[in-house]
Amino acid sequence: MNPANEPSFRDSVDLMFNRAVALMDLPPGLEEKIRVCNATYTVRFGVRLRGRMHTFTGYRSVHSEHMEPVKGGIRYSMAVNQNEVEALAALMTYKCALVEAPFGGSKGGLCIDPREYDEHELELITRRFAYELIKRDMIHPAQNVPAPDMGTGEREMAWIADQYKRMNTTDINGVACVTGKPINAGGIQGRTEATGRGVQYALQAFFRDPEGLKKAGLSGKLDGKRVIIQGLGNVGYHAAKFLSEEDGAKITAIIERDGALHSEDGLNVEAVHKWIEKHGTIKGYADAKFEEDGAKFLEADCDILIPAALEGVINLTNAERIKAPLIIEAANGPVTAGADEVLRKKGAVIVPDMYANAGGVTVSYFEWVKNLSHIRFGRMQRRAEESRHQLVVDELERLSADKDLGWTLSPDFKEKYLRGAGELELVRSGLDDTMRTAYEAMAHVWHSRDDVDDLRTAAYLVSIEKVAASYHAKGL
Repeated sequence: MNPANEPSFRDSVDLMFNRAVALMDLPPGLEEKIRVCNATYTVRFGVRLRGRMHTFTGYRSVHSEHMEPVKGGIRYSMAVNQNEVEALAALMTYKCALVEAPFGGSKGGLCIDPREYDEHELELITRRFAYELIKRDMIHPAQNVPAPDMGTGEREMAWIADQYKRMNTTDINGVACVTGKPINAGGIQGRTEATGRGVQYALQAFFRDPEGLKKAGLSGKLDGKRVIIQGLGNVGYHAAKFLSEEDGAKITAIIERDGALHSEDGLNVEAVHKWIEKHGTIKGYADAKFEEDGAKFLEADCDILIPAALEGVINLTNAERIKAPLIIEAANGPVTAGADEVLRKKGAVIVPDMYANAGGVTVSYFEWVKNLSHIRFGRMQRRAEESRHQLVVDELERLSADKDLGWTLSPDFKEKYLRGAGELELVRSGLDDTMRTAYEAMAHVWHSRDDVDDLRTAAYLVSIEKVAASYHAKGL
């Protein structure tokens, strides 16, 4: 639990916004326009379940319409409330601006514990929630485009898209009303892994920055770095998997709600994930030490700490004891404003959530574009690309034979070079480019301004400047 004097998540977002705009020269009226949430719609609806009527409360908040449609996930959680949804919508505005996704910020939530309902009941609840939002254009491909968030996934997005199509039968772009859908319902390859993949690309971008590494007291590459990850849900699982399997990082601890697993030799992320899927708990996993008090591993020695689950897990109660020199916020708001100040004074570097977990909205943008264009990425050019590459390989091999050089291209090279980019490769390429470009923009501000001593302030400065430019362009 956070201490009583800890700012709320909403207050934390406002405090961090205020810290950034104090370093800018914005007219007071424009500053207030960017800060405030434009509108929040609260819906209370009934669904007949198990022989009686159940009433549910949901929210859809629109923070900024400097660009439309607005974008942001829908979460299912008993902790959902208006303040949280509005704070998350604000983060979406800044996040989209930072990674240059052409959306305003929005967020939605339903106060529900999805584990208490079976699949059919969840479908009835989701469709009714969607109906209430769709009829007010709070879900619409040109106005407001949700995505999955905590407690929701591909299944719920498919139900929402189908509900929209039922209510708007002549809208040819109807499938673009929501992103994060299954592949066979208009989704895009790489969306499920997107946020975790974005965390990996964010860390890769950071490790290309010698000045940033120096500020964190780190050196070298990701290979061999000790990583502790909190939360092995969709984001944490993919981030840990890619970092360990592709970059050589060692996952020394995984913290879950029922404890933690620890191994200095590095955990097998895939094996742990399969164990949790099968048993619903990390308890009993044989190839690591189990610790009942998982939260204490937030304070353990490591090179990189990745909070990838809940808000406020690093707060004033534990910030002084955090040892990680580099923290990357894979979740939304895992470090409170109070803890952020403590950690900055200690010299820790924090890669902020608005950048680190922007992989989801970036690939959602690609999915939305795919839905509007009505064609799979790579379909038109992949085979032409392969044919051109084949011409080069054939010519090289002909020259070798004609001149009796006696050399051949290695099979591994030929296989990689001759394979044209499909949708997944193009999505990953676009995401990597987005994360690199956004990091470079933040790092430039971070390293070039004496009044900016952290990446979070740099991220806010870059994003707020872009939102302000959009309003100026509109004539405001």
